[in-house]
Amino acid sequence: MLRLARVLCAAAALISAYAYAQSTPATQSADALAWLQRIYSATQKLSYTGTFVYQHGDESETSRITRIVQGNTAREKLETLDGQPREIVRSGDEVVFYLPASLTVKIDRHAGQRSFPAILPEQLKDVSENYTIRKGAIDRVAGYDCQVLTLEPRDKMRYGQKLWADVATGMLLKAKTLNDRNEVMEQFTFTQIQIGGTIDRDRVKPRFSKLGPQWRIENARAVEANLAEAGWTIRSRPPGFRKITEMTRTLGGTSGVGHIVLSDGLAAVSIFIEPSVASLPQPRAQLSRQGAINVFVRQLGDHRITVVGEAPAESVRSIANAVEYRKPR
Repeated sequence: MLRLARVLCAAAALISAYAYAQSTPATQSADALAWLQRIYSATQKLSYTGTFVYQHGDESETSRITRIVQGNTAREKLETLDGQPREIVRSGDEVVFYLPASLTVKIDRHAGQRSFPAILPEQLKDVSENYTIRKGAIDRVAGYDCQVLTLEPRDKMRYGQKLWADVATGMLLKAKTLNDRNEVMEQFTFTQIQIGGTIDRDRVKPRFSKLGPQWRIENARAVEANLAEAGWTIRSRPPGFRKITEMTRTLGGTSGVGHIVLSDGLAAVSIFIEPSVASLPQPRAQLSRQGAINVFVRQLGDHRITVVGEAPAESVRSIANAVEYRKPR
């Protein structure tokens, strides 16, 4: 009986593989794209709470995230469970960072930037133009059956992605970032999650909401801006990357820092244009990396250009070197 069951399972697998092989690439792509739309909808419209692990190299960090959606409003809290405590509370575009180790609260806007599990944009046109999207097998993550999806970059100017989405709800439960050698640069994995149902609203309230007089509040005062009017332009950028937002902000106590966000629909790259401090030596051009994040710093006249992005070093360096200043007429 057991032998018969194995034969039947093998036959079913062969039939399934044949049917998949006979489907057209266009059909496969449309079906895979529909899965990305499900992921976006789930991460935006569903309430959830769970614990996930972020890994890059030998480093790992465990965090708990809770998102509660009521009507058209959503509130979210992310808190680290390892090392020094940190909490991030998001409501719309406003993000508040609570850093008790330094008794600091930072208030910022993160328009155009996304984080796990809500890594996909509403409009997926850029994603489909810059990546080949393929459906894979069914796998298990945190006790949930998941559809595996692979996003293969169409060039070497971006990383690949492998995603695991809950079959029942579309919620993204695992994500891997892969380089051009198919090596894992970083990954996020839920180890436990509740999707939907009743979630206590206290879970999205910061533990440090009652601040004492010793706490310091830093407001980025981010406002939309047209940096081209001030003379700043990007001469060229990697194919597929377009401007998402442009603003000025206060950064590290320096006001009027220009901030431009580029995206290819999946990866985001931030460009910071900061006046140099006369008393400090000018930095030499340098590149550094943490996980899938590359950082390139260069000096341009009396400004420091810093480009930070979840993109290969070649892309980040190319964008940094393309920043130009032309004195307005």
